[in-house]
Amino acid sequence: MVAPMRLLVITQYFWPENFRINDLVRELVQRGHQVTVLTGVPNYPDGHVFPAFKSDASQFARYAGANVHRVPMLQRGKGGLRLLINYLSFAISASTVGVWKLRGQHYDAVFAYEPSPITVGLPAVALRFTKNAPLLFWVQDLWPETLQAVGAIKSSMILSAVGKLVSFIYKRCDVILAQSKSFIPQILKYAPAKKRVLYFPNWSDKVFTSDLLIPAPEVPSEPSCFSVMFAGNIGEAQDFPAILAAAETLKGHAIRWLIVGDGRLASWVAEEIKKRGLQEQVLMLGRFPSERMPSFFQHADALLVSLKDEPIFAMTIPSKLQTYLSAAIPVLAMLNGDGADVVRESGSGITCRAGDHEGLARAVLQLSQSTPEVRLEMGRKGRELSQREFDRDTLISSLEGWIGELSSGVAKSTEQRSRS
Repeated sequence: MVAPMRLLVITQYFWPENFRINDLVRELVQRGHQVTVLTGVPNYPDGHVFPAFKSDASQFARYAGANVHRVPMLQRGKGGLRLLINYLSFAISASTVGVWKLRGQHYDAVFAYEPSPITVGLPAVALRFTKNAPLLFWVQDLWPETLQAVGAIKSSMILSAVGKLVSFIYKRCDVILAQSKSFIPQILKYAPAKKRVLYFPNWSDKVFTSDLLIPAPEVPSEPSCFSVMFAGNIGEAQDFPAILAAAETLKGHAIRWLIVGDGRLASWVAEEIKKRGLQEQVLMLGRFPSERMPSFFQHADALLVSLKDEPIFAMTIPSKLQTYLSAAIPVLAMLNGDGADVVRESGSGITCRAGDHEGLARAVLQLSQSTPEVRLEMGRKGRELSQREFDRDTLISSLEGWIGELSSGVAKSTEQRSRS
């Protein structure tokens, strides 16, 4: 049992934005820890401040028992330059205004959540020093590799500068947490050789399935169709050109594609659906709260996860994969590397190589022609793996233990210095 701790969580994204860090904060509070969150103004993914927050920001100053401090920042808006300024504005604001807002407060540890951008590490490092508290940095996205993979930055000079920033941040972390085992050697390219880097994957969201669960009314009922569902961010990394090409290939079959989510490429995908005449086959349903997802999964015969054909993405396990596995529904994985290995080795679905739209079309056909018993067995194996490898309580208990070790080590060191 870990003694109660005072924890500071730093994240650019937080409730009412829908990110894994929300669940972690809630659970840490429930375990008796005093949690403070330093974050920005909610504007993801649309790029505009949430209307409810704009109407009354005071309603968002507490979350599940945690105190939430927000710093001013530029909204994401549209375009790459605006996004870059959004990243920098949070980093600068949290490193200055954030430090001032938290003055006089003591913490046993600082925890930073980095799905992207890496710049969240700057205020994390600043608060590590001002609070004399150990820093744990959870890497969800590798920079500068991801920037290069999605084509956000092509200049080798700028990529090199980003690499130096990454190295600056990693060197000042006490523990770096990697969401994929393949991330570890990449992280060590920028971190000192003896830096403590630990494997800490995303956990499975609890997806409740029951005969009493009412299927989402937003989805038209089509029992004669085999339904492939994609749930999550609609972005550059997810390779929607390949997904739509597979949908075109299967246009004459009783197969439909359900897209639940939103993101920077949502408008482009909607236009492409019209351009390709796929309105009957591909339905864009919009974004919904995570607690609604079980009702949407009720319509899915298969769940699709995809990433572009880039070396960096072969090292990534998309966070949605763990949730898919817990839903006990067969997985279609258009992935390379670690994510594909999880599906293939567990027998929880069918895989094809990243970017292979013809392979995806074949996989969809194969699964649609399989017997219900075969698909049920795939779903069962997925849920078993989810419970064995990605159990939420087990993973958070491990994190609790690591934080406790670090904080007690710093406390002992401080006590020894005060005595000498």
